[in-house]
Amino acid sequence: MYYETIFIVNPDVSQENTEELTNALVERVEKAAGRIVKREYWGSRPLAYSIAKRKRGHYVLLVTDGEPAAIQALEAAIRLEERIMRFLTTRLTELSDAPSPLMRRKSAPAEEAASTDEAAAEEKTEKTKAETKTEESVEAKVEEKTEAAASSEEASA
Repeated sequence: MYYETIFIVNPDVSQENTEELTNALVERVEKAAGRIVKREYWGSRPLAYSIAKRKRGHYVLLVTDGEPAAIQALEAAIRLEERIMRFLTTRLTELSDAPSPLMRRKSAPAEEAASTDEAAAEEKTEKTKAETKTEESVEAKVEEKTEAAASSEEASA
């Protein structure tokens, strides 16, 4: 069975210490014969309401595969950990390999920026081609006028 656990770590704890805390929780799950399928750090985000006079928190998502005993071990460790302000565990009916909606939202601006950069580069190439064609046509017209002037001078002479 798959379980999804989201927990919020006190914002006074650094990101590195949040990672160490998460690693310790993962070890507890693995000792209880479970395994972590997905692990995401969502960053420091504002809370919907203040908890213990805090308005922000480090959000972490763990998706676990294993028996209920593994989840009980994880929840027991979370309850004992003072740095974790809130947590929620839900059972999943099916597992998805896609990133969570929050991670998709974070990566979307980066993808948009990349596509914007590609579009800008393509537009620059198009402009360069157009400028080159314009310069070539101007040079051709100058040559034609020069040849026409030279031929009219020869005809009058």
